[in-house]
Amino acid sequence: MKVSILGSTGSVGQNTVKVLQAQDVTYDVRVLTAHSNYERLAEQAIALDAKAVALVNEAHEDALKDLLKETNIEIFIGEAGLAKAAQMPADWFMAAITGMAGLNPLMHAIAQGAKVAIANKEPLVSAGRLVLEAAEQSGATLLPVDSEHNAVFQVYEAANHKAIERIILTASGGPFWNKSLQDLEVVTVKDALNHPNWSMGNKISIDSATMMNKALEVIEAHYLFNMPANQIDVVVHPQSVVHSMIEYSDGSILAQMGASDMCTPITNALGYPKRLNTPGQKLDLKQMKRLDFEDVDNEKFPAIKLAYECIEQGEGACIALNGANEVAVSAFLNHKIAFLDIYKIVLKAVQNRPSADIQTMADVISYDKSLRKLAESYIVSKPVVKTATH
Repeated sequence: MKVSILGSTGSVGQNTVKVLQAQDVTYDVRVLTAHSNYERLAEQAIALDAKAVALVNEAHEDALKDLLKETNIEIFIGEAGLAKAAQMPADWFMAAITGMAGLNPLMHAIAQGAKVAIANKEPLVSAGRLVLEAAEQSGATLLPVDSEHNAVFQVYEAANHKAIERIILTASGGPFWNKSLQDLEVVTVKDALNHPNWSMGNKISIDSATMMNKALEVIEAHYLFNMPANQIDVVVHPQSVVHSMIEYSDGSILAQMGASDMCTPITNALGYPKRLNTPGQKLDLKQMKRLDFEDVDNEKFPAIKLAYECIEQGEGACIALNGANEVAVSAFLNHKIAFLDIYKIVLKAVQNRPSADIQTMADVISYDKSLRKLAESYIVSKPVVKTATH
């Protein structure tokens, strides 16, 4: 099987490489892509005998070529190079480029009618309708890789769609679930990146800390499973053992359980519809002492409530939510704003967004850019640094 990994040097990409290498068969790796990490990209390409690589950051072109000079690996550079790489024929794609930067490569993969494992939330949040329409037109199979949506996918009975009463997404609660609102006022970047259960990239770690990741997942589930907002629930499950559930009309609640290891959903997506062996951790039921489920505290974590409002308000609101969040998270990671300012900026952008007529992917990209500029205008100054007492 011909496979490509779009975003191979990030957390999901690295786990995908691990899963590929753990299988009994050798996959024909067509292309690997990265934004800036040319050293890891070269290392992966050599290890997997990839046919091509794409590096977005042109500043590292010579260094990458030097590392691959003894190989026959084709090299693509820049945004145009990424687009060419994403158009190389493959049977299975891992779409793991963080943020809206992954939208165009995702669409190129979908256009091939391949199996496309989607690990980045943002394209579906901002352009879910258009992504699904493109998949239907090309015959592509979309395979969710987020642990929550992969869990729903595994217990979803298409023939009984009308019997689904609700999708129940679980949330770990992140590093601050037991903190007070006052505690959140002095959160540092280091604090927010310290997730108790999962090892993830910086952006998604911050989203987990604000619970914006769950807000985005509500919107994603709305599109992926054709489910109205009022049939999607979120519960906090600190153990991160039950990754999500579906409740059916007969009273049955079907849940997918597993270790907090991204190799599980990646392996599921790679093998679908078959089951492959995972190189990741497996759940030891005998070690489980309890499973807790709690309501979301909307006062401390208001992002989820906002997501439901955005679904009702339409695509423009969802684009605003996503784009403003990317801007705000970047500002926080660069110490330009305080932790609680992330949500304030997102809310302000959603409330003050201009009207939108979203018909094409170009409309999505244009509107997204305008909303990012709006969000950037709300980043006014660097806050006084305080020390949290935990």
